[in-house]
Order: sequence, then C-alpha cells, then structure tokens
Amino acid sequence: MASAVTVPRATVALSTASVYPDNCAAAFATADRLGYDGIEVMVWTDPVTQEPGAVKALSEHHGIPVVSVHAPTLLLTQRVWGPDAWTKVDKSIELAHEVGAPTVVLHPPFRWQKDYARDFAEGVAVREHDSGVRLAVENMFPWRARQREFEAYLPHWDPVPQPYDHVTLDLSHTATAGSDAMAMAAALGPRLTHVHLADGSGSSKDEHLVPGRGSQPCAEFLELLAARDFAGSVVVEVGTRKVTPEQRDLDLAEALAFARLHLATAAATGADAR
Repeated sequence: MASAVTVPRATVALSTASVYPDNCAAAFATADRLGYDGIEVMVWTDPVTQEPGAVKALSEHHGIPVVSVHAPTLLLTQRVWGPDAWTKVDKSIELAHEVGAPTVVLHPPFRWQKDYARDFAEGVAVREHDSGVRLAVENMFPWRARQREFEAYLPHWDPVPQPYDHVTLDLSHTATAGSDAMAMAAALGPRLTHVHLADGSGSSKDEHLVPGRGSQPCAEFLELLAARDFAGSVVVEVGTRKVTPEQRDLDLAEALAFARLHLATAAATGADAR
C-alpha cells in the first residue's frame, strides 16, 4: 500500500545571509531553533565564515550540516580573500571540503573582470572535475537605473544558455530580471541543482521577500521540484535586516513552513497517483 505522504529528498536550509547583519553563529542558532535541515554559509566580512574550524564547530554544536558555501563574489565582498576572483573560488572550495559541503554557489563575473570572465566556464568545469565539489553558478539580472539597463555580468546574467553543469536558481533574481522561473527550470532540467528560495515583486531592487509575498510562482516551483524528486538543497535566502529579532523568527519560520508544505504536497500527490 502506497504511503499517503512522501517525504521529499530536498533539504531545506537557511542562508546565513538571512540573518544579516547578525553573524554566522546567530544563523546556526536560528536554524537550530526553527528546525531547518542545514545551513548555507555566505562568506563575507564575518571572520567565522572564513574559518573552516569555526564553521565546523558550529555545525557540530548545533547538529546542522553545511549544505553549501556561497563564494564571496558579490560587490559587498570584493575585499574578502583578496582581489583575485579565482582565489575567492578556490578558497571557497577548500572551505566546502573542510566542512563537508557538496556545493559552492558563485555569481558570474562582473563585466569589468575581463580576465576572469574570459576563462570562467572552463575554469568552473576544471575546478569541479578536480575537486569533486559542485560549482553552481547563480542566475543574476540586468542592473537598472533611470529607466536604463546595464548588462553588468559576463558572459551573461542568465545561466540557462551557458555551458555550466550545475546552476543555482534564485527566485528573487528572476523577479528582478523579469525572467520566467518555471521556464528556466524546465530548460535547465537536471542542471538545476541548487535553489535560493525567496520572492520579489518585479522591482529593480533585489528584494529577497519571504516566499509567497511577491509575484514569483514559488509554490508551483517547489511543487515542480518535488515532482522531479529534486535531491538538492532549497536554501531560504530572504532579507530580514529591517525587522525585529522576533519578526525575523516569524518570517524565517514562515519561509520554512512554506517550503516544506509545497514540497510535501507535490510529493504526496505523486504518491497518491501511483
């Protein structure tokens, strides 16, 4: 007799960026308190995020695995681990190895990083092969100012037509870009191996709203993942900088419940259908 409910394989993790400006230790404590399955460590100026021993100690203390490391390839982290982009990626791979994370998330090169961009796809592929760590390149968006667009990334902000074996799809970024998240997921197929779960209203700002509070098809997207038996990580990456600690807990608990509900709903429907 088929089970009435199938528990999906996807892990629902919390990004340390979701508790900014609080630190990595606060993120682990929050994930533990709210019942998240794992953590994505955003490497930034918090020294703990740069120290494998400290991250591993937090992981062991709270009993929460590190599912991914986000390389410091953002504008805000340009000074972390020096100016060389490949050094940032290589150190992120080393950190992932040390803490047992199977995935490193990284952004495509900025347009002014011409040398880095020239061999980016090949460099990603070589490092994946040599390290055994998935390098999941994240979708971004065109920058907009005064009703003008600026293509800030090379080879492009859209990873779908690029030759990356692994891709991170961020649903706040699809909102800002005006992309169709469902079409991107369909086009990526098995190359979609990592998800940043958030929402957005289509503003030119990268909003990172709690899922369900914007215009993105967050529920349908999660149900698609469950129907595929997605085995990667769904990482909640929402902005809580302007709310109280109490409201942050409520927002992050809501995001976790949203993810688990829609992953399990689709999995249960599939089980019933069999």
